[in-house]
Amino acid sequence: MAQRLEREGRGIIKLNIGNLAAFGLEPPNEIVAEMIRKLPESAGYTDSKGLMGPRVAVTDYAAEKGIKGVEADDVYLGNGASELIVMSLNALLDSGDEVLVPAPDYPLWTGAVSLSGGRPVHYICSERDEWLPDLDDIKRKITSRTRGIVVINPNNPTGALYPETHLKAIVEIARENGLTVFADEIYDKTLYDGNVHTSIASLADDVLFLTFNGLSKNYRACGYRAGWMIVSGGKSRAGDYIEGLNMLASMRLCSNTPGQLAIGTALSGRHGIEDLVAPGGRLCEQRNIAFEMLSAIPGVTVVKPKAALYMFPGLDPALYPIADDQKFACELLEEESVLIVQGTGFNWIATDHFRMVFLPWAGDLELAITRIGRFLERYRERNRPVMLSGNLVPGTGIEPVFRE
Repeated sequence: MAQRLEREGRGIIKLNIGNLAAFGLEPPNEIVAEMIRKLPESAGYTDSKGLMGPRVAVTDYAAEKGIKGVEADDVYLGNGASELIVMSLNALLDSGDEVLVPAPDYPLWTGAVSLSGGRPVHYICSERDEWLPDLDDIKRKITSRTRGIVVINPNNPTGALYPETHLKAIVEIARENGLTVFADEIYDKTLYDGNVHTSIASLADDVLFLTFNGLSKNYRACGYRAGWMIVSGGKSRAGDYIEGLNMLASMRLCSNTPGQLAIGTALSGRHGIEDLVAPGGRLCEQRNIAFEMLSAIPGVTVVKPKAALYMFPGLDPALYPIADDQKFACELLEEESVLIVQGTGFNWIATDHFRMVFLPWAGDLELAITRIGRFLERYRERNRPVMLSGNLVPGTGIEPVFRE
């Protein structure tokens, strides 16, 4: 729909995807220069797991994160972390196997489990608890078919950052139930307010961990499609699984070589994300603007992100009785030319949330949220309950709820 409106000449403010380059957030010059310098030697296939130099750089990075015992042979380079996520689930799952996936989630995980023949089982992350995983809900949903648990930290779509105590509790659940932990940590440097990220794989050496990361977000290089997967922890009991990973890596021959060439330079030092997320930095200031403006809209609640590039605002159902949140997103797009993603697109359990990025420049972001506020004001007016005798809303049989 957004593409159609653009073809008709409408200018769309896109808050739907974390494509940093589209908002002027470009990769560091050092990374670009290194790729250009080595491009003449990148025409051939590499080892199926990737070039040795970048894989060694990833092992050094793993050591810095406290992940023990990682060697170059434990590292797989891929066309973005997304390719490796799909590969890791293809190698693990038989038909009907279950994987615990957060709700809300990054929908690639749900889709990859399903396409691998498995069944995604969504555990709840609690908005009241700053979007931390509900540990009791995780335990309730484990069955004899559960093979793994996905942990997205820092979190997309909520911007949550999990404390070490919570991560240790998840590790213990995985240990007790023999689960593989899939750790999506693509935003591990995109942190605000002095927060620190703990890699869950650093907390145990007897549980099998697969940790995913890459250049897309921290290094503003989405289009380079350069990601990696680290296998660590309980490898000694996972020989068949690792053999399956090796077979799948060989079947796709290798990931793109130019993207691999950027990894070593990217991991070798500071490349600007620290300045962007620091107080006064562009991303930090845009996060603050979005949080303050959204929080000021009647009936809108939002947990201030501690990390990543997203917010997951909630809409009070008493003011915004949304039956179909995709329709809601389309109405916003049609009326105000602002593109967001409905919450159910991230496998959220209700129609009362949406996700947006805070990547546009401050002026564009302010304009977009002003438009959202204007749309929501009209939405409240259109859906204002009418008090009649018996205090029932016409056609519903329910009592209306009024909130300031």
